[in-house]
Amino acid sequence: MVNKHLANTNGILYLSGVSVSFDGFKAINNLNLIIEPGEMRAIIGPNGAGKTTMMDIITGKTRPDEGDVIFKSSIDLTQLDEVEIANIGIGRKFQKPTVIETLSVFENLEMAMAGRRSVWQSLIHKLSKQDIKKIKDNLKLINLEEDELRLAGDLSHGQKQWLEIGMLILTDPELLLVDEPAAGMTDDETMKTAELLKEINKTRSVVVVEHDMDFIRALECKVTVLHEGRVLAEGTLDQVQSNQQVIDVYLGR
Repeated sequence: MVNKHLANTNGILYLSGVSVSFDGFKAINNLNLIIEPGEMRAIIGPNGAGKTTMMDIITGKTRPDEGDVIFKSSIDLTQLDEVEIANIGIGRKFQKPTVIETLSVFENLEMAMAGRRSVWQSLIHKLSKQDIKKIKDNLKLINLEEDELRLAGDLSHGQKQWLEIGMLILTDPELLLVDEPAAGMTDDETMKTAELLKEINKTRSVVVVEHDMDFIRALECKVTVLHEGRVLAEGTLDQVQSNQQVIDVYLGR
């Protein structure tokens, strides 16, 4: 049953009273979180805080033991599987890029656009002028305009991350979940990734899980700190960095 308070709100994502245990360990413990439409939110916290499990619950990989997980005010995500959740407008970018390295940058984007077609069907499918324009615009957005014919396997780690973000954008999600995008990047790539996500945030909601504080500062967004499966603090990065509880459990380590 959908919580009445949640059902009457206009936000894009609501988690209310969400808990899940694995072998007696409560990975998520009465978690409450609200993401507004068009919002960028950074999620931080020590290892084991529940960040990945939270993303797993939102995307249908893990079912919570209790609580409400609501998308766009009325869609109960706990009743849908991973494919159904992806199809209604929630895209997830994992930490490790999963591009097809033997295909070109353009072909990877073409495949993402094709959706459920097989690799072979995608590559023989004739793109419309509108499709080509969409891919070209995407190449510009992800800073790979001059690399469209390069094999994805020849890209730097950061460029592969941008390509995968571009592939997700072509599936047109309303909410994008991004897991540690700055991991393994150069300083320059890290800042370019922050700019990319800010640009994407102009047209859709974005939730970023990250450890890199310089990267989070560059996002200029609200920060949620998780600890032991629940929200410990929320606010600007400066506010949470000066919160004594946050210092004790996370930043002071």
